[in-house]
Amino acid sequence: MKRSLELPIFEKGSPGRSGIDVTAADAAVPLDASLLRDTLEDFPEVSEPEVIRHYVRLSQLNYSAATHFYPLGSCTMKYNPVANERAAALPGFANLHPYAPDGNAQGALRLLADLERMLCEISGLDAVSLQPAAGAQGELTGMKMIRAWHLSQGRARSKVLIPESAHGTNPASATLCGYDSVSVPCDGRGLLSAAAVRERMDEEVAALMVTNPNTLGLFEEDILEIAAVVHERGGLVYMDGANMNALMGVAKPGAMGADVLQFNLHKTFSTPHGGGGPGAGPVAVRGFLERFLPRPRIVEKNGLLAWEHDRPDSIGKVRSFYGNFGILVRAWSYMAACGGDGLTETTRMAVLAANYLKARLRTGYNLAYDRPCMHEVVLTDKIQQKSGVKTLDIAKRLLDYGFHAPTIYFPLVVAGALMIEPTETESLETLDAFADAMLAVAAEAETDPERVREAPHETVLSRLDETRAARSPLLTWKPAAAAPGT
Repeated sequence: MKRSLELPIFEKGSPGRSGIDVTAADAAVPLDASLLRDTLEDFPEVSEPEVIRHYVRLSQLNYSAATHFYPLGSCTMKYNPVANERAAALPGFANLHPYAPDGNAQGALRLLADLERMLCEISGLDAVSLQPAAGAQGELTGMKMIRAWHLSQGRARSKVLIPESAHGTNPASATLCGYDSVSVPCDGRGLLSAAAVRERMDEEVAALMVTNPNTLGLFEEDILEIAAVVHERGGLVYMDGANMNALMGVAKPGAMGADVLQFNLHKTFSTPHGGGGPGAGPVAVRGFLERFLPRPRIVEKNGLLAWEHDRPDSIGKVRSFYGNFGILVRAWSYMAACGGDGLTETTRMAVLAANYLKARLRTGYNLAYDRPCMHEVVLTDKIQQKSGVKTLDIAKRLLDYGFHAPTIYFPLVVAGALMIEPTETESLETLDAFADAMLAVAAEAETDPERVREAPHETVLSRLDETRAARSPLLTWKPAAAAPGT
């Protein structure tokens, strides 16, 4: 039976209805009378069953990695283990005040220091700041350090090279640091070539921002030669580590020539994603850039850990306090639970899952690049377009089969892209069920294209006007105007 739309709770109930809360008010936290309302205008009057059923139904309408396979490419919707949540909720972590004296926060400081050490080991770099609150802020932090280093060498430089397969945040981060972005095309393999970088490299280039694996899900095979080209002309290599979940435990960016790298903890270490945060985007650097890292830094003196604020060459703080501590606890928990061998196995399973789907789906869809992929695979709608079915139609029809749509129309360098990332936690049965659904949609595109073009049919709402929803959102409920005479 098709589920129905859930009305707002403000449109439920009747005057005089109420529930019961048996939890006593906390008398230890008195509120000033000036802060208390006498009336609650338009507040719903509903019974307890109405409230419970309303929010349970809302939760059942929600779609998440906790309920369904979520194959968004590039965004990496990893499953978040419950154990991580419990670790972050431990009173010693959850109730710790950020202004607690260092001597009273040794456990938290030890966790942060351990996490920095783990990320150094995974990246092959020398020092890490946990302060940035998201991957994009990590990019900005990294680029600010690169600029500070060039200025310390007595040169400003003006340009940053960015492959056309880069994340959209890369040119934004470079621009915010005062650089002009210079696009570098991919070659026929979907990869960055040393020749293309050499052609654009000069003494005005501060850095190359390269994502590896790139947004096509392909490993940059020429990365060593490319890094050498940049270094020979005095530039630095910034590696966007958003796709580190395809490398950790197997290959180290530091060994590939990267000087700076940011982690997106939600993509690699299972911390929560979506809803705008909180997030975390730690930055790792080579030793010669350590003095520019955001302050304060964790240091050890006489066996005790402490925050060191006196960092004259630091680019300064990029986040209040010390970053999003609860997210960092979750990442530490995931890494400690997996261990070194477990993280390596995680990477291998993610790559295996993506290549398995690539092999199964190639019979129904066009592959953007017919090469071994890393943690994600990019298909296109080239075959389905012969029947008038486009990528958006395929994504909408997939909802009827009970699967969240993949990322669509990204990366921008691929026309009609469908980007699929299965992650390491999906079972073979789930991967097969998803592949079966994708192939069923491909078959429908040939036999009944109209059904695909008009999808979804089984969801609470049919196809939405997404442009209007994005440009004219109604985010608050207003009571309907009373009818005349009532």
